[in-house]
Amino acid sequence: MSNLQDFAKTIVHYSCSVKAGEKVYILAEGLEAKPLVIELIQEVYKCGAYPFFELIDTDIQKVFLQSCHAEQMESFGNYSLEKVKNMQVLIVISALDNPYKYSDVPLEQMTQYNKNFMHKCFFGYVVTKTKWISVKYPTNAMAQLFGKSKEEFEDFYYSVCNLDYAKMSEPMDQLVDLFMKTDRVRIVAKDTDLSFSIKGINAQKSDGKNGLPDGEVFTAPVKYSANGYITFNCPVYFRGTLFEQIRLELKDGKIVKASANETEKLNAIFGLDDGASYLGEFAMSVNNRITKPMKDILFDEKIGGAIHLAVGNSYITTDNGNHSIIHMDIVQMHAKEYGGGEIYFDDVLVRKDGQFVLDPLKVLNAIF
Repeated sequence: MSNLQDFAKTIVHYSCSVKAGEKVYILAEGLEAKPLVIELIQEVYKCGAYPFFELIDTDIQKVFLQSCHAEQMESFGNYSLEKVKNMQVLIVISALDNPYKYSDVPLEQMTQYNKNFMHKCFFGYVVTKTKWISVKYPTNAMAQLFGKSKEEFEDFYYSVCNLDYAKMSEPMDQLVDLFMKTDRVRIVAKDTDLSFSIKGINAQKSDGKNGLPDGEVFTAPVKYSANGYITFNCPVYFRGTLFEQIRLELKDGKIVKASANETEKLNAIFGLDDGASYLGEFAMSVNNRITKPMKDILFDEKIGGAIHLAVGNSYITTDNGNHSIIHMDIVQMHAKEYGGGEIYFDDVLVRKDGQFVLDPLKVLNAIF
């Protein structure tokens, strides 16, 4: 059986638990995803379920976005929402042929699209009303970002997407429990000393049900609790721009100073609405098959031993009261080769240089 077939089986049976009679919407952005769409449709039929699909040409979508306006996007959002309301399962696939594809789409147009599609349909409905998952397809562009041939990258890609997530899931419960018992979190690393509270905020594990690859436990900082500064050592693409060496200073939860290689663009994003300058997520990742960044956030936020913060919207399941049209994940790697780092929960050292030091959590240092 091929890696692609295994991947489709993992998505349909483990991640989405597709049942007979369910309607499954497969939404693929990028024509390179066609082989996966075919495998998914075949696998959904085997379950006795009903597949529906949409394969988006990103060249056409770019033209669609470049001149869109608020009234049109509101109608588009309503149209998209009605489609997903008829589905029990949503599988979203990203297969961009160029990570800079939408870099010259004006921020206002991208904002309207995200407000009316991502927030109205995805966060507003899909997350709570359907079984859903978001995945990437291994494109030539991703292989180039990773610095490997397409064949080498595919071997890596499927090794981290087809691992035994059920085996990883059980020990993650120990980390969820620790999150739920903790008040103060402190992150110490190079040019980083940031503290915040997570008291009273729900914590959740990501164990392959809503994304592949996966492997993190996440919550959200209490909205006005973050104080200090943090420098992120992992690059991130966001809205078509590659940001590197992002440094944030926070006071009473709010970003009061931000810098990066693209400081002006970064601050424009953080100024989009009131919630765009507060934190919406804190997560610790545990997928130790991923060891270095590939400039793709779905992978990079799962790097073993890393943490990430999201600026902007909090998830409904870990709501801290901060809401925004953006959710920008930014990663800090703590392995020794990236400078190390320490995580404290209520003044107790939990992880050092990417390795858990508490006995109940040491199992999460393994490669599953």
